[in-house]
Amino acid sequence: MVNDAQGALGRPALRLSGFFDGIHVDGQDGLPVFKWFLNGEWRDAPAGQTQEVDTPIDGSTIARVYRGTETDMGSAIDAATGAQRGIRNIAAIERIEIFRAAAEKIGSRRADFEETLVLEAGKTRGDAAGEVKATIERMLMTMEEARKIFGEYIPGDWSEDTRGKVALVVHEPVGVVGAIGPFNFPLYITAAKIIPALLSGNSVIVKPASKDPLSQLLFARVLEDAGMPRGTINVVTGPGRIATLLASSPRVGVVSFTGSTDVGKLLNQASSVKPLHLELGGKGFAVVLDDADLSLAAERCVMGSLKYSGQRCDAVSAILVQANVAERFVANATAEVDKWRLGDPRDAKTTMGPVINTEAAERIQGLVDDAVAKGAMLIRGGKHEGTYFQPTLLDGVSQDAKIMWEETFGPVVTIMRVKDETDAMEVASRSRYGLDSCVFTNSLYRMWRVAKGMRAGGVTVNDLPRHGVGFFPFGGVKDSGMGREGIGYSIDEMTVLKTIVINMEPAGLGKTMRTA
Repeated sequence: MVNDAQGALGRPALRLSGFFDGIHVDGQDGLPVFKWFLNGEWRDAPAGQTQEVDTPIDGSTIARVYRGTETDMGSAIDAATGAQRGIRNIAAIERIEIFRAAAEKIGSRRADFEETLVLEAGKTRGDAAGEVKATIERMLMTMEEARKIFGEYIPGDWSEDTRGKVALVVHEPVGVVGAIGPFNFPLYITAAKIIPALLSGNSVIVKPASKDPLSQLLFARVLEDAGMPRGTINVVTGPGRIATLLASSPRVGVVSFTGSTDVGKLLNQASSVKPLHLELGGKGFAVVLDDADLSLAAERCVMGSLKYSGQRCDAVSAILVQANVAERFVANATAEVDKWRLGDPRDAKTTMGPVINTEAAERIQGLVDDAVAKGAMLIRGGKHEGTYFQPTLLDGVSQDAKIMWEETFGPVVTIMRVKDETDAMEVASRSRYGLDSCVFTNSLYRMWRVAKGMRAGGVTVNDLPRHGVGFFPFGGVKDSGMGREGIGYSIDEMTVLKTIVINMEPAGLGKTMRTA
């Protein structure tokens, strides 16, 4: 089932350039043991206090990282709180220059970052290269993003009670930002939290995903070398439970989390009175109407379902096809699925690699088996070997199948046939998620009705949902979270508005003028 490159390429081994020597040491078994980053220092992991980082490629261990504790997270909060004044007092243009320098440093060490993503996350070389490229572009767009920090001048003479006064409304940093990243885009999504937080004058505590934290340690090393002030960024690796301290601590101004809905709800319960930015699960519906370009719709829907093995919160995970064109759509979709090549992500010919671990593969298997048991037709795939799940196509999926309502997070093209546009909208409205959806139609009126009628954070017309560097705002409703990410939009999540009111009448002069 998996291409032959997996055996030919040998056991995966992580090898980094000398630039990163200071952030890891060799363990007794020869595997690198990564340090953690606190208050500008790379700290060793004490013996016995590490956790393994296993590659999805073959399940072998490629590195170890420090298994942080609640005490360590408290130390990180101390460090970030103490460093906040330092980053806030740096001119914004200097922060921008630091990011530009960091972007150049990542660009010159692109191979290190790409190889790390391939090994720790199981990304294909193309997907890894795309994630590194997006991270670089995000840093280079900080000048554009900084425009959102501009304030506002309000003259008071439009109202009797504010006459003679003016107000300046300014964005100020919240102080300390907790950034908790997901496993599926361990470099970019977490960086997209760190960058606007630092740009707007906050200090940051990073809790990377437990499954693949290495790329964030590399990112912290680059920011350190680019000149980010001491203590401004702190990285604590370890189990997910230590992240709840970021939510409960009154000294953390905002927590930005991307991950599962269940974990997001736990953070919400643990939080003190503070804003949370939660980008949670999704169940992306694609509505394919009978006037759509069916070839385009099939290509984009299959891509939306299979890209990075479907492990994307904005993946197309349920396709609602109008019944009178369903046969043609399924034929086109089958041809598209056949183009995807499953295999070792280190092989440049591979277009779809493994899922993150065997537990994930078994969960996806359960969803597929349930759908087939409830009447779905298995057109392609449907099985897995270890972490490698075949590109799968299901047709005629019924509404009572679990895969219609649970987040798939796997490489499954799920097709349900609907009578018409109204029927499709009724099905989609039942979902507890509301992150992304899309519609395929050549009618402006039908496009508008579906886009307006979908209760989701974003609706894409005639393409799969994808967000690139975040130039368009991104976020969900319902159980998909709250808040928005994107160029400039993330700034709103990580700053607070302060209104400064100035009485423009000099002391004593105003009274004289009014009585004259």
